[in-house]
Order: sequence, then C-alpha cells, then structure tokens
Amino acid sequence: MQDGAESKEGHNEKDHHHEEHGHVHLHAGTGRNLAIAAGITFFIMLAEIVAGYLTNSLALLSDAGHMFVDVFSLMLSLFAFNYARKPATKNNTFGFYRIEILSALFNGFSLVILSFFILYEAWQRFFVVPEINTIPMIVVAIIGLLANIICGLVIMKDSEHNMNIKGAYLHIIGDALSSVGVIIAGIVMYFFGWYIADALISVLIALMILKGAWGLIKVSVSVLLESVPDGYDIVQISEQIKIVAKAKEVHHIHIWTIGSNLHALSCHIKVPDMKITESEELVLLVQEMLDKRYNIKHVTIQFECQECAEPAGKYKF
Repeated sequence: MQDGAESKEGHNEKDHHHEEHGHVHLHAGTGRNLAIAAGITFFIMLAEIVAGYLTNSLALLSDAGHMFVDVFSLMLSLFAFNYARKPATKNNTFGFYRIEILSALFNGFSLVILSFFILYEAWQRFFVVPEINTIPMIVVAIIGLLANIICGLVIMKDSEHNMNIKGAYLHIIGDALSSVGVIIAGIVMYFFGWYIADALISVLIALMILKGAWGLIKVSVSVLLESVPDGYDIVQISEQIKIVAKAKEVHHIHIWTIGSNLHALSCHIKVPDMKITESEELVLLVQEMLDKRYNIKHVTIQFECQECAEPAGKYKF
C-alpha cells in the first residue's frame, strides 16, 4: 500500500474553498490601503526634501531618504500583493505567493543600502558641523510623524497576516521613529546650539533601519530556503500526526512556507494494512488537526505498511 492515498494533495473541495475565501477576505481593501499610504508618504517625502535642503538638516534629509524608500516599498508591496493573487498555472502549481516574499527580501536589502548611505553622510558631518535652521526642521518633522502614524494605522491590520505588507509596515514604523529623532535633535539644537546632534540622530536612525532590515531579510531567506516556520516544532507535530492517525511511525516529514501565513506539510505515515477508504478517513482526520492546531492547509500524505525504501540518489530527504 505504498501509494495508499496521497491525501488527494491533502485537500478537498471544501478546504480549498475555505482557503480561497480567507485570501479574498484579506485582499478586500488591502490594495487601496497600500495606495493611500504610498500617496501620503510621497507628499511628506517631497516636503522633507525641500525642508531638509533649506534648513541644511541631514537628519531631515535622512528621514526623507527613508520615506523615498518607503514609497518605493509600498508601491512594490502593492504590485507584489496584486500579482500574488494570480491563479495557479500548470507551470506554477502553487501560484505566485512567493512574489510577496521576494518583495519583502528586496525591501530588506533596500533598507540596508539606505542605512549605510546615512551613516556615510553622518560620519562626514562629525568633522564639519554645519549650522541648521531648527524651527522649520521641527515643524516638518512633526508633520512627517503625523503622516507616518496615519499610514501605519491604515495598513497595520493587514501587516499581521502578510509578510510583504509587514515589510512595508516596518518601513513606516522606522520612519515614525526617525521623525521622533529629528524632532528631538531639532529641540536640542534650538535650545543648546549643539548642532552635532543632527549627525548623532542620523546615526541612530540608520542603526534602527539596519536592525529592522536584518530581521526582514532573515525571515525572507528562511522562507525561500523552505525552513521550518518559526514556532513550529516538527517533532511535536509528528507525534500529533502519529496519535491522530494511530500510526506506527511518521517520517520523511517536511514543513515549509509557501507564502504569507500559508504553510504546507508532507510526510510518510506507516500504518497497518487497511482499505483505501479507511486511509482516506485518516487523511481527513490528520488534515483537520493540522488545519485547526497549526494553520497548515496544504497537506500531502503517503501511507505505507512496511519500511520505506530510501531514495536511490545521493540526496535523501
């Protein structure tokens, strides 16, 4: 009973409909929210570029640079989000969910480049400290902070379910913190005339951006390498499958992420010899358990009643 029942891809029509309904619910209004956030960020970015040039504030220009990357990030996220909705094809059987992961990875690298550019500019200002017009700097930074808060609220809910949007959300959070830093630097310079605070705040902004970028890159690479998702214990899940299926053994188990909040599992289950109809009932029980407990919807199971032969090739999984 080597092929026993490959769980019909671990899906039935009801499960597929439920999954599609979940994605439709997530997509409703999400594209509009991303577009609104991009529009607001774009206009504030223009204001900060002009104000940064007129006031000679690197911190404000750094924040404007961060916002420029934010606008690009939001537009890229919008493109990836819409493209990921395309139906699966015979050559792309899982659909295009990984486009969102690639977008998140690109966003992470763009943040790294931006942070190093800011650090370079700040380093130069430690040696030549310019005088800065602080009042316009503070006013524009406050406007930028309010805009960041609005944009963050617009896409916050969607970011909880989608890695691509989470990347854009992290950009906005970083921008909000940058604006706070610019305001603090402006106040320090206005009252104490300590203009080196502009460069110091710029360094803090760059390091903060770098930290967020590293986290985004790390998660994106983990998904692309098809690592076990964070929070999933493969040994514990194997034991749960073994209990539900009343199996002798569970092996060759793999758990990976297809796209944001969309996980897949495949495994071999060693069971006593049984009818195909009985194995189908076990598939449904395992499938239901994995869906409810671990939110794993794509499940492929191979039943066997004797030891599974190892692959003949060099690589064994």
